[in-house]
Amino acid sequence: MAFSDIPSVYDPKSVENKWYKFWEENEFFRAKIEPEKEPFTIVIPPPNVTGNLHLGHALNNTIQDILIRYKRMRGYPTLWLPGTDHAGIATEAKVKEQLAEEGLSKYDLGREKFLERVWAWKEKYGNTIVNQLKKLGASCDWSRFRFTLDEGLSRAVREVFVRLYEKGLIYRGDYIVNWCPTCKTTLSDIEVEHEERQDKLYYVKYPFSDGSGHITVATTRPETILGDTAVAVNPADERYRAYIGKTVILPLVGREIPVIADEYVDMQFGTGAVKITPGHDPNDFEIGLRHGLPIIKVMDEEGRMNESAGKFKGQDRYECRKAIVEELKEKGFMAKIEDLTHSVGKCYRCDTVVEPMVSKQWFVRMKPLAEPAIEVVKQGRVQFVPERFTKIYINWLENIHDWCISRQLWWGHRIPAWYCQDCGETIVSRETPAKCTKCGGTSLEQDPDVLDTWFSSALWPFSTLGWPDETEDLKYFYPTTVLVTGYDIIFFWVARMIFMAMEFMKREPFKYVAITGLVRDAQGRKMSKSLGNGIDPLEVIEKYGADTLRFALCTGNTPGNDIRFSWEKAEHSRNFANKIWNASRFVMMNLEDFTPGEVEIDKLSLKDRWILSRLNDVTREVTEFLERFEVGMAAQKVYDFFWSEFCDWYIEMAKIDLYGEDESAKMRTKQVLYTVLERVLRLLHPFMPFITEEIWQHLPHEGRSIMVSAWPEYRADWRFEDAGDMQILMDAVRGIRNIRAEMNVPPSKKAKAVVRTGDAKTHELLRQNIEIIKALAKVSEADFIPEGNPAPGKAMSCVIRGAEIFIPMEGLVDLEAEVARLQKEKSDLEKEITAVRKKLSNHNFLAKAPKDVVEKEKQKEKDYIDMLKRIEARLQLLTAKS
Repeated sequence: MAFSDIPSVYDPKSVENKWYKFWEENEFFRAKIEPEKEPFTIVIPPPNVTGNLHLGHALNNTIQDILIRYKRMRGYPTLWLPGTDHAGIATEAKVKEQLAEEGLSKYDLGREKFLERVWAWKEKYGNTIVNQLKKLGASCDWSRFRFTLDEGLSRAVREVFVRLYEKGLIYRGDYIVNWCPTCKTTLSDIEVEHEERQDKLYYVKYPFSDGSGHITVATTRPETILGDTAVAVNPADERYRAYIGKTVILPLVGREIPVIADEYVDMQFGTGAVKITPGHDPNDFEIGLRHGLPIIKVMDEEGRMNESAGKFKGQDRYECRKAIVEELKEKGFMAKIEDLTHSVGKCYRCDTVVEPMVSKQWFVRMKPLAEPAIEVVKQGRVQFVPERFTKIYINWLENIHDWCISRQLWWGHRIPAWYCQDCGETIVSRETPAKCTKCGGTSLEQDPDVLDTWFSSALWPFSTLGWPDETEDLKYFYPTTVLVTGYDIIFFWVARMIFMAMEFMKREPFKYVAITGLVRDAQGRKMSKSLGNGIDPLEVIEKYGADTLRFALCTGNTPGNDIRFSWEKAEHSRNFANKIWNASRFVMMNLEDFTPGEVEIDKLSLKDRWILSRLNDVTREVTEFLERFEVGMAAQKVYDFFWSEFCDWYIEMAKIDLYGEDESAKMRTKQVLYTVLERVLRLLHPFMPFITEEIWQHLPHEGRSIMVSAWPEYRADWRFEDAGDMQILMDAVRGIRNIRAEMNVPPSKKAKAVVRTGDAKTHELLRQNIEIIKALAKVSEADFIPEGNPAPGKAMSCVIRGAEIFIPMEGLVDLEAEVARLQKEKSDLEKEITAVRKKLSNHNFLAKAPKDVVEKEKQKEKDYIDMLKRIEARLQLLTAKS
């Protein structure tokens, strides 16, 4: 590509698809096994097959891509293994919606036909998010793409289930579970989200069966009274000690139930006496087990009252609540009703209030699996970044309950258990059994339930690499290097991957867990449809390009913390992309008749040594930040260097030589411009892959793509002792620019500078580089005077290290007009100061105004006084006699 080919305006749409196709066709993403090298491996957190790219996905995958591209450029054999999750609940919901539009349910089709419809839906819509990730620039090895229901992963799931069952770590039993009446399936504890709600607390009288009075209990769920099997009090509660062992008559039911003592009861809640419903409350269930209480289930799977509810059978649970409350009132059992704010559990998928109920389910016995998963983190073999999440992880595992893994769905990994209809034997097998292992009967029925989606994704780091077979990929790329994931799925996924890996691979699944935060709006609010504050990442890509979205998500990002995203932030990143394009185009327009080569260090000017030294420092800093997964700090370092130091300073200084007569200086400057631009493009590539590839391909280069070029390395020979002297020249330019701005000097007018120095080194530095000051600060000429000489009259000055620079105002501004303007400003400020002081001396204002309002007024007074002093100093200077 010739320099002249580069368009004047950057158009992401004309670039991004072209380069992504180029990268794919050349197999630059494909991982290669190189036994002599250490690999760098990331497994993608598999998005739901139902999913569309949202800002959380965009953030997470951008960070992964940055790390992969960075390590690829550093020469590591890199594998970023992609895939999707079958998402049992969500996918079934999508297909059920489709069927509902046709007036059908999944039961109308039957299991086999329904699953055919789900697979057809998956084939049609399941790759949507994959294509969207490609638009983002994700450099995954698509040749190794996996799906949690593909043949290999299904085999791994069965193997794990059978081994855990044979070891006694998977069992089936009646247990309290979280049930979603809408999704009609169990949920694990971490699939239940809690929110504060306004509710009622009902105080109900339970009469003693001996007629000696009553005990009052408080409940938020009167409809579950029908399933009560005891009333409990705390054994330490003096109020109720005499009642322990007595029995009461269950209101509306007439069943006799005992009063029991259990330390779980909170003496401060309600009356200190609570109803015990083991069939519909997890804590009551535990109490029931301790006291041998019967379990009565009064609701069905749709949240309707069942036959155990008597005359309330068929009513919705909330309809039943109203009916029971009315009847309790009518029959004199209701003591009182109070308002209450409390936490309510909801299904994480559909927001339905979860109904705890006892059900026969499959469980994983967690304590034996949790212990190695705790130990591997305590030993530092798995490290959380930032480290504070270690405590959260360990605390959860130390208090973990058994994991309910069965789900009442059809889409998913069907539980590999068969029940003999002849003798009742349960057979768990890797292969479908032909006959019962106990009686030899052939009447076998497979368990209708499927496994929790997280069961299969818990195996992701090793099942995707071919386990249970000892594949070459598994031997080379496992354990993976880093998992990049949000803090919201540490329990859902991270912990489960670690304990499954420790059980089946006997070692950790990854070395680091890099935690990301949530993406919030500009005000720090969670993005939601109801607030209307969501931003579609694909809309950002369509409008500004993928690089803009990626860089906007990087900047301000710190591990583990939420980030704020807005259209304004996207526009700032778009401006940066345009800055990169325009600066690169300027450099390329000045590289005609140029052949790249190594910079000749002994011929470099101060500005050349300074920019190479700064590039060197930034290279080291960016590398260090990326090694610590601090992509936000790394991005900020490159941004600051490119925009401020390279564009605003070096390119402007380079124009002096480029447009001058000294041919050797011109060629040297071209070499430095090219060297800095080419290296900084490589530093930027992981963050903004498309624009950097497009520019790099226009530059003279070696290799087929920037993405497989070498990462810039720190160079000891680019450490220049005098590079810091450049700061003196920059301070001089800034100082003169500030004077011009403060005194409203027209941009067209060049100033004269008088430099008074008392330091010989500074004097020589300024004298040798005076052309830089002249060009960048619009100075026509400069006189040097020794320290001790009087300052020129009517001159503004700035002080820099070792020197003071004066800019005489005569001839630059209309002195009379400037004095008049300053006097008016002085008068206006004096009026403002008088007004604010009057307010601050008003006792009524000080007594009644909020503290922050008073503080603002005090700050206003200080600011006005400071401004007045500066104006008075300028007036004194401009009106003084020369």
